Amino acid sequence: MKPGADIRAFMERLGHDFGHPELLIRALTHGSIASSTRPDNQRLEFLGDRVLGLVMAEALFKADRAANEGQLAPRFNSLVRGETCAAVAREVGLGEVLKLGRSEMLSGGRRKDALLADAMEAVLAAIYLDAGFKAAEAVILRLWASRLASIEDDPRDAKTALQEWAQAHGMPPPTYEQTDRSGPDHAPVFHITVRLSDGRMADAKGAGTKRSIEQEAAQTLMSRLENGT
Repeated sequence: MKPGADIRAFMERLGHDFGHPELLIRALTHGSIASSTRPDNQRLEFLGDRVLGLVMAEALFKADRAANEGQLAPRFNSLVRGETCAAVAREVGLGEVLKLGRSEMLSGGRRKDALLADAMEAVLAAIYLDAGFKAAEAVILRLWASRLASIEDDPRDAKTALQEWAQAHGMPPPTYEQTDRSGPDHAPVFHITVRLSDGRMADAKGAGTKRSIEQEAAQTLMSRLENGT
């Protein structure tokens, strides 16, 4: 199978030249366009998640030999979570080459975090099957390099950090309310308000997933709490 120009360009961005490009095509094929002769990427996603996990675990283990499990676990979770995989996928232009059904394309599938994250993991599995673990490891370490270099001691997501802060201060978990939604269905803009039981609150508004805007609101409130405002 000879890949088209868009797939060859994607290979260059990945930094891996597939000997079996059909593996990459499968990794980029979403269930909305799959058929009996064109399997989707779900099985590859399952494998890629494990390949990514092993590479990240080993990289973190080697990077800080004094860190204990309690320090390594949140760093690991930050590096392999769906939002991170989706961000890496955007950086390499994965959405541009995703194979989607018409309805998924019209609903903005090329920009959805879940689809991008799943496809990114599937692509990593395709590299692993094409050329082995070392080839997959090299690609992962290069694409995740800046995140590995800047990983924080406590990289919990903002919603988790805010919930733990509330519990530590004897409060119930914070509540999140969608106060507005605008824009087209394929590119919605959410306005989210997060509140603590003592009345302190923060807002965030932006395009993306509802969860990502909730994270922004939580981060804003956490910053205020840490600064005593």
